[in-house]
Amino acid sequence: MDAIIEALGKLFVTIFGSSVDKIEKLPQSGSDRVYFRIFAANKTYIATYSINQKETDTFINFSRHFKKAGLPVPEIYGVNAENTLYIQEDLGMASLLNQLEQHGHNDYVYNLFKLSLTQLSRIQVLGDKDLDYNWCLTAKEFGKQAILSDLLYFKYYFLDTLQIPYDKQAMLDDFEALATYLTRTENKYFMFRDFQSRNIVVQHDQVHFIDYQGGMKGALQYDVASLLWQAKAELSSEWKNDLLTFYMDEVDKLLDKPIDRITFISQYNGYVLLRLLQVLGAYGFRGLFERKAHFLASIPLALQNLKFFINNWRVGIITPEFDRVLHIVTSNEITERFNVPQANDSTPLTIEINSFSYKKGIPVDETENGGGFIFDMRGILNPGRFDEYKKLSGLDKPVQDFLDQKTKMGKFLNSVWDLVDISVEEYLRRDFNHLMINFGCTGGQHRSVFAAEQTARHLRNKYKVKVNLTHTNRENWV
Repeated sequence: MDAIIEALGKLFVTIFGSSVDKIEKLPQSGSDRVYFRIFAANKTYIATYSINQKETDTFINFSRHFKKAGLPVPEIYGVNAENTLYIQEDLGMASLLNQLEQHGHNDYVYNLFKLSLTQLSRIQVLGDKDLDYNWCLTAKEFGKQAILSDLLYFKYYFLDTLQIPYDKQAMLDDFEALATYLTRTENKYFMFRDFQSRNIVVQHDQVHFIDYQGGMKGALQYDVASLLWQAKAELSSEWKNDLLTFYMDEVDKLLDKPIDRITFISQYNGYVLLRLLQVLGAYGFRGLFERKAHFLASIPLALQNLKFFINNWRVGIITPEFDRVLHIVTSNEITERFNVPQANDSTPLTIEINSFSYKKGIPVDETENGGGFIFDMRGILNPGRFDEYKKLSGLDKPVQDFLDQKTKMGKFLNSVWDLVDISVEEYLRRDFNHLMINFGCTGGQHRSVFAAEQTARHLRNKYKVKVNLTHTNRENWV
């Protein structure tokens, strides 16, 4: 990570002729890209590191094309010779999803969705003009093979992991029929591919788009389906229907001939189903195979979203075997597999988390249970060895940034949580009343404090359980 940060500093000097004040690594997203915020001369910039050079090339060329067309995307300031690092305009951290979570489903947020759909129609239709689709990462067009790939992604990474018996040949035939139906669309323009509220940045009540490097030529319906049916957004049926009508009105303003709305809506429903299945495939891969907690926690909401769709909307092409499997997948029995137990006011369990110094000794569990988890943090590089961090603790952001960016703390904690979560879920189910988790390091000031804080946050967020957090060596911090 140090080498990447150093290279970013040099790239910044090459582009702007001045040095940076500070570079901060941003939280990791679902992709393998690594993002940074650069601070320089009272301004901020976003930098990206990716070993996928083709992906970087696609994003930069798409961005420059869209920016030239007056579309709401970040400006690209520069890229290194290897196509692994680039610096772009900082549009801020407030996404449309953030606004929805902050304000709820009110008029302000509704108007932001309308604005997003207006700009979506523009980037699809106007962005398509003279766009060189040779830049696309995979196929130039979201055609039959790409649709089948999304359906098979759902099959392999989600459906097959559930180990439910089904007629595989009949299912493949159904996939083939749905893919053929969805390719027969009249309106193909630029398709964003992952148009959801996290990829819409709100700045000064205007919207901007990011993460469109997976784009290709495709049906207009796919992107609007992705936005309106995003499980996390939980839009009402009224909002979905009204916003779809608004979107079609906006598209009609840009096309020479109005769209055939009956056909458009029929295929839109098919693309909604396709998107919901693709998302489940992605959650299955990231959650069930890569063991990323965020994606595992998202599966129940995605299943509820799919269940609501198949119970309230109709896709004429769905055949009996496909329909049968979809109802099994969305059954309460399957959903319960992915639901984690959560505490309530009457839950007896209290989790005691301590940071401690090995020089002072391991905290003793005074309850009748005794014991608990003890994790040794001394295998993680100690920030306290460096003068600038000696008088700080794991509660301070510079130390947190150091541990995030320059150590394997993230990998360590993910492994810790895999172990701890097993006990917490079992303790919740069996009404146990106490669990102790201790994190120790040399001085009980930096690494153990950070690990204890992050673990307390993880358990509160995931299980809503009561946590008592103590930094036992706090009075001896430098």
